[in-house]
Amino acid sequence: MKTYVTFGQDHIHRIDGKILDKDCVALIDEDREKVFELFNGKFCFEYSEDEFDFGIMKYFSRGIIEV
Repeated sequence: MKTYVTFGQDHIHRIDGKILDKDCVALIDEDREKVFELFNGKFCFEYSEDEFDFGIMKYFSRGIIEV
């Protein structure tokens, strides 16, 4: 299951050498439990693969970053 995660203005995470922030969408190949574990509850929204609207990508200049 793929999960897409967006971040708020103050949410900056460094995972495996990747910086995840308000300008990108994180893609995780696991369920939402893993999202809470990775980001310690500090993110804006999480979407399952079938819920994600790719139309919002115009707001994320750094695109999708796979974690």
